[in-house]
Amino acid sequence: MRLRGITRSRNIEDRRGRGRGRAAGGLGIGGILLLLVIGWVTGIDVMPLISGGQAPATVSRPVTEADQREGEFAARVLATTEQVWSREFPEQVGRPYDPPVMVLFSGVTQSPCGGASGATGPFYCPADEKAYLDTSFFTTMRDRLGAGGDFAAAYVIAHEVAHHIQNELGILDQLQQARRNASQAESNALTVRSELMADCLSGIWARNVGDLMERGDLQEALNAARMIGDDHLQRQAGRTPQPHTFTHGTSEQRARWFQRGYDSGMMSECDTFAVQQL
Repeated sequence: MRLRGITRSRNIEDRRGRGRGRAAGGLGIGGILLLLVIGWVTGIDVMPLISGGQAPATVSRPVTEADQREGEFAARVLATTEQVWSREFPEQVGRPYDPPVMVLFSGVTQSPCGGASGATGPFYCPADEKAYLDTSFFTTMRDRLGAGGDFAAAYVIAHEVAHHIQNELGILDQLQQARRNASQAESNALTVRSELMADCLSGIWARNVGDLMERGDLQEALNAARMIGDDHLQRQAGRTPQPHTFTHGTSEQRARWFQRGYDSGMMSECDTFAVQQL
């Protein structure tokens, strides 16, 4: 991905390198990072193991040169999302686009949505309209999930920004209300639709940064979508895929909805709640 001429976004809150070196449970940084990877791959909530049932302390590893490069990369990718959606959102929705802030952290930090960690990968918190990213997740994608490449990493950022777009449209509030009277399986199914919509919106972003893309970039994003499908991750963790537990969609669904957004460029084509068959 060609980002040399892209000015980094100003909507960055960098928390890396701040905080103490140990968490409430007494785990060192190495132990914490290992638990976070296990939690992300298996879908197990490891926060109680990290925090001992308490709110986790802010835990940071020293900021390395690699961290600095990844942070610079993330800030420039975020800028491309601002450029795309500042044009597409008003054109397709008829309202100005208000971009999110992206919080860069290392290890564990705090958010209004709870303790922020790498346990479930990057996430968006609608309470403060911020996307949270531990930049070491890019290494996890490459080394443990088989989803390497700069455009694959950029897709992950675009996906979290897509959740902010859903929040701007009021979709996340509606989703939360629908979950209140839903069973766990029904709630998971609603979440899958939300995640696939975000994949589709990410495809719209990719379509609109085509002049920044290099040979193979689109395939990197599609491969990343497949590698983080629920069925694939559960198989990688040695488990038989259980569709009722899926929260992000299958590998095939994630790649297909990303491609749908890329091909159409239309937000109306990303309404996963309006279709019966995902």
